Amino acid sequence: MSYEGNGNSNGNRDNRYNDQPEIFSRPVKAGKRTYFFDVKATKGNDYYLTITESKKRVGDDGKFQYEKHKLFLYKEDFEKFADGLNEVINFISENNPGGPPIQHHHNHSSEENAAINTASDTSTSAGNNTIENDISFEDLGNK
Repeated sequence: MSYEGNGNSNGNRDNRYNDQPEIFSRPVKAGKRTYFFDVKATKGNDYYLTITESKKRVGDDGKFQYEKHKLFLYKEDFEKFADGLNEVINFISENNPGGPPIQHHHNHSSEENAAINTASDTSTSAGNNTIENDISFEDLGNK
């Protein structure tokens, strides 16, 4: 996994993948932010995920600009990433005394659900609980 902020190159292997065509894409609007989940393929046809956070800002010149932060997630890291993310989201859900509870929205069309399930049809086990990798970032921007 690697990170790229504000469109700047981080100087590692990710540079050669920046212009690869998208296999699947899912934008998620959350307040002033939009998250883009893009599945791309390397030249060897190995899939990877880019997660881009885009925030609309007013620049010094008064014009709107988009600040982007990009995360590259490779197949070998999917399970550990999902486990960590689920653990943190569950912690926030259970231990956020000052904030409203996190609500889970599942308002995808049946076509979107089929595409999402095809793109990631995995689950992980944590103790006796089974955690599905149906992760919604829509709730992270709500306060």
